[in-house]
Amino acid sequence: MEGSPQPTSAAPHKPLAFVGIDLAKDTFQAAAHCDDRAHDHLRFNASLAHNPAGIAELIARLKAFDVALIVMEATGGLERKLAAELVEAGHAVAVINPRQARDFAKALGTLAKTDRVDADLLAQLARMLKPRVRTLPSAQQLKLKDMVARRRQLLHMRTAELNRSQQTALKEVSQSIQHLITTLNKEVTKIEKKIAKLIESDADWKNKAQVLDSAPGIGIDTAHALLAELPEIGTLTRRQVTSLAGLAPHAFESGQFKGQSRIWGGRASVRSALFMGTLAATIHNPAIKVFYDRLVAQGKKKIVALTASMRKLLTMLNAMVRKNVKWNAAEIAAE
Repeated sequence: MEGSPQPTSAAPHKPLAFVGIDLAKDTFQAAAHCDDRAHDHLRFNASLAHNPAGIAELIARLKAFDVALIVMEATGGLERKLAAELVEAGHAVAVINPRQARDFAKALGTLAKTDRVDADLLAQLARMLKPRVRTLPSAQQLKLKDMVARRRQLLHMRTAELNRSQQTALKEVSQSIQHLITTLNKEVTKIEKKIAKLIESDADWKNKAQVLDSAPGIGIDTAHALLAELPEIGTLTRRQVTSLAGLAPHAFESGQFKGQSRIWGGRASVRSALFMGTLAATIHNPAIKVFYDRLVAQGKKKIVALTASMRKLLTMLNAMVRKNVKWNAAEIAAE
């Protein structure tokens, strides 16, 4: 009837989708899975350029879905830009350890490895396992992480040159090595000053660095490294912080076989930062020294005792930051 209101059509139903993304330097493969068979025509497994245009195309394609979760692997920072853009577009993104993806593929019996297969597997992983979505680090956190990583690289290069200096008898080669060592020393000093300045610019970082630095064995550079590589410190339980650092022991048993518990996974960069600090702590930190010496006296291998000491020291540092207390109260604060 003319003049009568026309019925409004309901908004089209968007199918629930899980997305997997396999990253490369110049391209990325994105696969979208949806359980609603009526929307199979919307599914895709496409190669896109790893640049702003390719990212924009993916975001446009995802508008056809109600995206439940997007999963991609950590690839040494290559995933940062894409993950940030997807989060900004309103999507939940989980960045997982590549080991988890490999184990998932083995569990499914998938032997082939191509970009298409990997993206499809990550989409299946998203749907079946629903890995936890973590808050992406801020630009400042990424800057600190990159600067600390650069310092670590420079130290590795300097160590390599110092080793070479002991292996050559040729004067010209020795001079070249010494020149490079001098240059690396200057670069290390410069990057450490930049890291310190960045920490000083943030009141929360500055306070946490002072708390961490108060622990015997944990120097200011180790404190800065922990803030960069383990920003969650102080917000986690004892189990969570040791697991995140890869210091939680995992049982190794099968049938009647009882193997030795092992540590694996987690953030190697955190363990690297803690290693030298714990070595110093076994000498200069009374609580850690007593703990370490007792384990060695019980017949534990020194590396096992050191790993256990790293775990103990980390839980104490975590408690100190959480309760905002310096080392004098560490033993009371430890869980």
